[in-house]
Amino acid sequence: MTADFSFKVLATDGNARRGEISMPRGVVRTPAFMPVGTGGTVKAMYMDQVRGVGADIILGNTYHLMLRPGAERVARQGGLHDFARWPWPILTDSGGFQVMSLSKLRKLNEQGVTFRSHIDGAAYEMSPERSIEIQGLLDSDIQMQLDECVALPAKPTEIERAMELSLRWADRCKTAFGDQPGKAMFGIVQGGDMPDLRVRSAQALKAMELKGYAVGGLAVGEPQQVMLDMLEVTCPELPQEKPRYLMGVGTPDDILKSVMRGIDMFDCVMPTRAGRHGLAYTRRGKINLRNARHADDHRPLDEESDCPAARDYSRAYLHHLVKSQEALGAMLLTWNNLSYYQKLMADIREAISAGALTERAATISEAWARGDLAKL
Repeated sequence: MTADFSFKVLATDGNARRGEISMPRGVVRTPAFMPVGTGGTVKAMYMDQVRGVGADIILGNTYHLMLRPGAERVARQGGLHDFARWPWPILTDSGGFQVMSLSKLRKLNEQGVTFRSHIDGAAYEMSPERSIEIQGLLDSDIQMQLDECVALPAKPTEIERAMELSLRWADRCKTAFGDQPGKAMFGIVQGGDMPDLRVRSAQALKAMELKGYAVGGLAVGEPQQVMLDMLEVTCPELPQEKPRYLMGVGTPDDILKSVMRGIDMFDCVMPTRAGRHGLAYTRRGKINLRNARHADDHRPLDEESDCPAARDYSRAYLHHLVKSQEALGAMLLTWNNLSYYQKLMADIREAISAGALTERAATISEAWARGDLAKL
């Protein structure tokens, strides 16, 4: 741990980097996957379980926490770390994506966004300055700029307008964030599926000399190859000595291919959401526990796993829990899935150090191409 925020690259394999982000609250080993703790909780998990599977950092959501229980209330409780009993690093997103996708009757202008809560219809305002203020009240370690995320496909003129607005908001967020030793604000590269706009956005953010950089506006419905193409033009424009975060990604295959293009950090609701819907992720691929063929299968999900949820419970029992809609089913499968994701990241880090990431990636991608492994 350190008194300030820092990042160092420990090993490389092609464009892939193994590194460490050091902050007062802990060290984040990269490439890293951040479990999503939207409302101050990683759904269906105890925080000590999240730590136990190997997570160094979790993500909290500014939009949801500002609506309920409220950022000021969290601050009165000592900040999100104390409130949620997670003493290690936390990254908060800006709330911008949820404002754009969930809120009712939103209106956007140069100043920010006015919107109505998807919960009760109450009116709110979110400016770049207010987003940073809320994240400060939550006391997160890494804070994200407010940006406008445009769903793809979109008109080039609309993509460019949103990208330029996001750059102006990034500058305002940087001013609002100021100098906070031990913490960081990341800018977000926008530009949709247009390479020239991605390059312009990355270069402008680089000139702001921020502590880290994210790539946003991808994994929003576009083909995987489009996402990878945008990473290939964006990552070379970002500073080598700063961490790079691909927001909202994703599948194991997405993560592997993005790491190979220079990404260091990821988050996604996929493993927790899948666990709540009866889908298990394993080193051999996906297993749908809703499938009737598992009803009499005494085998565990993975007899070699270190995770009790994967190793100690039969598929028959997990199938029963899922079909009966028992809460324990969601808890065990979420535990299994997050364990798998953290083991995946550990394997990626080891492969980078060994110069063997290409071979490791081929093995993992082959497993995920198989689909439901009911007979394995």
